[in-house]
Amino acid sequence: MLEMIKELSLIGGPSGREENVRNYIISKLPSSVEYSVDAMGNLLVFVNGKKPAKNKVMLAAHMDEVGMIVTYITDDGLLKFSNVGGIETAALLGKRVKVGESEISGVIGVVPIHLRRGDDELKMPEKDALYIDVGADKKEQLESLVSLGDKIVFDSDCVEFGSMLKGKALDDRAGCAVMLDMIIGGVEYDTWFAFTVQEEVGCRGAFAAAYNIKPDYAVVIETTTAADISGVSGEKQVCKLGEGAVIPFMDGASVYNLDLYKLAGRLAEEKGFKMQTKTVIAGGNDARAISNSTGGVKTLTVSFATRYLHSASCVISKDDVSQMSLAVKSISEEFANA
Repeated sequence: MLEMIKELSLIGGPSGREENVRNYIISKLPSSVEYSVDAMGNLLVFVNGKKPAKNKVMLAAHMDEVGMIVTYITDDGLLKFSNVGGIETAALLGKRVKVGESEISGVIGVVPIHLRRGDDELKMPEKDALYIDVGADKKEQLESLVSLGDKIVFDSDCVEFGSMLKGKALDDRAGCAVMLDMIIGGVEYDTWFAFTVQEEVGCRGAFAAAYNIKPDYAVVIETTTAADISGVSGEKQVCKLGEGAVIPFMDGASVYNLDLYKLAGRLAEEKGFKMQTKTVIAGGNDARAISNSTGGVKTLTVSFATRYLHSASCVISKDDVSQMSLAVKSISEEFANA
């Protein structure tokens, strides 16, 4: 599955521009499965299991990544942009990017520190001061290549280092890979899979996916912030890479059903997967949208612990990949016959 995560990571697909990710996933689907694409762009896949399910279970992972969008072309051939999703300005400075469907190479530039004086030398540049340099001398060079509204994504390799994997868009291509691997390998019970769009800008696709499928239970496969790094201790580390699936009892957008949370803990003991929880209440994901849909859906989130989230260099543990797969499989099968 690592190779699948790598391939998914390299595809450019910010919110609202997920089609290349969706096309990749469709190309990997077995001929035996049924799928459709709804009006929002969600990819909805139904897989017949070895046995019929008592309950309708939906697994969900979002295809979109944080990125940027072209908003203006200056007379001297520089691109101005807005963020698509939450990206800290510090994570943008000096980063390589790809612009548009033709993937024009560029660099996010800013006035160099050598030319800053006084208080300005110590300040983080304002987001509006940033621009993208694609090597053009004037606007006319770009007008046939770049249009307002073109997508921009980080240009970052996906590589293994030590026990870790680094790449852009692991949020949530790692989750997409878990689901795709399950689809290819086959499932025990009839299962729906929703590869959703526009999670990073308000969990918009998940509302439509849940409305279309109308599940009884849902498992959201995600990534979540880990701060298990130097200088951070205790509960502020939130969760840790290599310690298995992160299953929260609450986050910044959802309070999860306590019985389902306890069920996950019991399954971790019975099935042998490593489970941890979040020690800081923050963040949110498609569970917010899904749990509130169609009269309410019983929902859990199962996440990869991830360092440097929403940057060009997200990091997950390779050891957590198998733990996540076992956790999602175990929980979804339990939900199918709850």
